[in-house]
Amino acid sequence: MLDDLIKGVQDADRLLPTTKVAAMLGIKPHTLNVWLCKKKNGEPAPDLPYVKVGRRAIRYRLSDVQRFIDLNRHTTGEVAQ
Repeated sequence: MLDDLIKGVQDADRLLPTTKVAAMLGIKPHTLNVWLCKKKNGEPAPDLPYVKVGRRAIRYRLSDVQRFIDLNRHTTGEVAQ
């Protein structure tokens, strides 16, 4: 039964731990925790949605991380030839 539930979860809906998301973004896990604290206190911080599992566990949906990366992609405006 559990295998059926796991198969039903789309890859984009997969929940990732802080360590994996930090590695994907090339930052330290502590940085993600700082962003969370700042957002909770109303301070400016990058807006990366998260899921709270239980009382303390923080997870990130893969699709949200990918969207965050896409939204924060910048170019110089000039294409190299």
